[in-house]
Amino acid sequence: MTDVSDGVLHSLFQSDQGGHEQVVLCQDRASGLKAVIAIHSTALGPALGGTRFYPYATEAEAVADALNLARGMSYKNAMAGLDHGGGKAVIIGDPDRIKSEELLLAYGRFVASLGGRYVTACDVGTYVADMDVVARECRWTTGRSPENGGAGDSSVLTAFGVYQGMRASAQHLWGDPSLRGRTVGIAGVGKVGHHLVEHLLDEGARVVITDVRQDAVRRIADRHPDVGVVADTDRLIRVEDLDIYAPCALGGALDDDSVPVLTAKVVCGAANNQLAHPGVEKDLADAGILYAPDYVVNAGGVIQVADELHGFDFERCRAKAAKIFDTTLSIFARAKTDGIPPAAAADRIAEQRMHEAGAGRRL
Repeated sequence: MTDVSDGVLHSLFQSDQGGHEQVVLCQDRASGLKAVIAIHSTALGPALGGTRFYPYATEAEAVADALNLARGMSYKNAMAGLDHGGGKAVIIGDPDRIKSEELLLAYGRFVASLGGRYVTACDVGTYVADMDVVARECRWTTGRSPENGGAGDSSVLTAFGVYQGMRASAQHLWGDPSLRGRTVGIAGVGKVGHHLVEHLLDEGARVVITDVRQDAVRRIADRHPDVGVVADTDRLIRVEDLDIYAPCALGGALDDDSVPVLTAKVVCGAANNQLAHPGVEKDLADAGILYAPDYVVNAGGVIQVADELHGFDFERCRAKAAKIFDTTLSIFARAKTDGIPPAAAADRIAEQRMHEAGAGRRL
């Protein structure tokens, strides 16, 4: 308990990374559910963010992840132009071992108890079918199947948005948005990564992949024999003549060890919280590496699930996700004007929108 109070309470009430409005610890002994729901901000509207199902080593680690992810969702939703604040939930445990209908229904009841302050969706370890179950107990559930009134798999537009971020990065750095002939390394070819591979190949890019799950690698290699495969991320970031590195798995991919050896000139990927700690964005800039902020370029999915609340239209969502190209370019321009890294520029823009919304609500 000491570790939780020392670490979590500091993050909530004292740290610059805190400022969360509400954190709910959930437990249902009958189903084995242990979950954390974190609401960072409702300044722009109800908090919106997915549910991660993951075998955390400790409860404190799960709480810390929920806090970080919820904060990231506030910034993501603000930059995506959505009328939603940021929230996130994590379910503690191995989904392959403990996920059950009973557990998901119990989780849905906890989300419903918040009365719409938090709207949930899919994330790592949860899928459309899971959201269909959660929705039986909670009407504030998105990412459901089309058969149940939902939009289906949000990873399709997440990948499309990342692709637009890559095009904007190419435009800014090389003066041409085309990715033809560029070499792109993708770490993680699961939900989002395998869609991203298709976009890149369609444009004529060279693609190199890695994933800890060999079945995910085989799915790509069998379909596209020309795609390069390396054993792990450590080898991927050292690939010679790599133009773009796309972290598409879990967070923390950019740290003190990876940045100095990274051969790519651009980092643009789908993973959340790619910067392992504050200051990495400056290390990237000092190394001459252009960083497309993760929560900006991976916002296609949240654009899709937010639209589901109002009656889903795929083409409308795709048009909104295509604007990630312009948003990314505007961040690079702001970074240049202010003399700061792109991550800091994105934060400033998002914080300004949240502040103005919060001030307006207090009037």
